[in-house]
This record gives sequence, structure tokens and C-alpha cells, in this order.
Amino acid sequence: MAGKANSRGSIVETATRLFSAQGYHGTGLNQIIKESHCPKGSLYYYFPEGKEELARECIEQIKRKVSDKWEEAFERFEHPARAIEYHIEMMAEDAERSNFKGFTPLSFWNAVETSSVSLSLREACQGAIDEWRHMLTRRLQSAGLDADRAGETATVVLSMLEGSLIIAMTNRDTEPIHTASKYMGILVERLLQVSRTDSETQKS
Repeated sequence: MAGKANSRGSIVETATRLFSAQGYHGTGLNQIIKESHCPKGSLYYYFPEGKEELARECIEQIKRKVSDKWEEAFERFEHPARAIEYHIEMMAEDAERSNFKGFTPLSFWNAVETSSVSLSLREACQGAIDEWRHMLTRRLQSAGLDADRAGETATVVLSMLEGSLIIAMTNRDTEPIHTASKYMGILVERLLQVSRTDSETQKS
């Protein structure tokens, strides 16, 4: 069982790396099989629907990994601005550590390249973004923002983050990620201050 689990994990890990580096359409199953050092039969055993099913699993793993990192950040820092800054700074560290290899925002090959050709992959990407947005919304509401403002802010945070990751990947430079971290912290801090002021005004 351990060998099978490792084989499946190797296939998914290799596929994620290759999809990130070469794009969904630029990556073939034969290359995934070769670089994962797994027999062809193993790939079709775990993913009988082939490449698209494997891509969905890659997206699912990215979703879980990023969700765990968001949860870690909010557990570490009570203030959401600090948690968001920490999460983004950790992404910059990951990019530097890997020299941008296998490092990709969700709006990479799956959200952009495959959205027009695969409904299931588009829905998988949408599911990941929705999960992160709902997570951020809940945390921001707990900190004092109303539901609408929290949802809007979560969307802005994810949009700025994804954009900074794309620019960073293009330039092979983490400076845009650090800049996004700084200004998202300022934005969230300011919105919470406004919310507290509005609340105090209403009470008086």
C-alpha cells in the first residue's frame, strides 16, 4: 500500500510541477510518466480518465495546501492584516526557495489556459478560489467587517495576490509579492479602523 501511495503521490507531484512550468497543453502524459518514474499502468490505475482527471487532482492538492497555509497564518496572528501579510510573505519565501520552479498562482495554466476548453477544470479552479474567499471572508467578519465589506475585501486580497504572483513569476523577482503584502496589510488595517469608527458613531 505504501508503494502505491508513493506512486500516486509522485505522479501528482510531477504533473503539478510540469503543468506549472510548461502549461496544461504543453505537458504530455508520457513526460509525466517518465519523470515520475512510475509505470504507465499506474497512471491509468489512479487516473482512468487520463490527463484531465490528473489535472483536477493537482488543482485539488493546490487548494488544500494553500487553505492549510491560510489557516496557519490566521492561527499564528489574531489580527487579519498581520495574518494576510504573513501568508503572502511565506509565498515569497517559497518562490525564492524553489527559484520559481513549480511555483505558480492558481490563475496559471488551469484558470486561464484550460478554462475555455474544460468545464471540469474551470469548476475545480472556481472551487479553490471560492474556498479561499469564504475563509478570508469569515476571518474578516470575525475581526469586525460586515458581511458585504468582508466579502469584497477577500476578493480584492485574492486578486492582488494572484496578480503579484504572476508579475513575480514573469520577472523572476519576489519584489511584487512583498509590495502586495505591504499594501494589503495597509488596506485591511484601514478598513477595520473605518469599521470600528462607524460602529462607535452608531452607538453614540
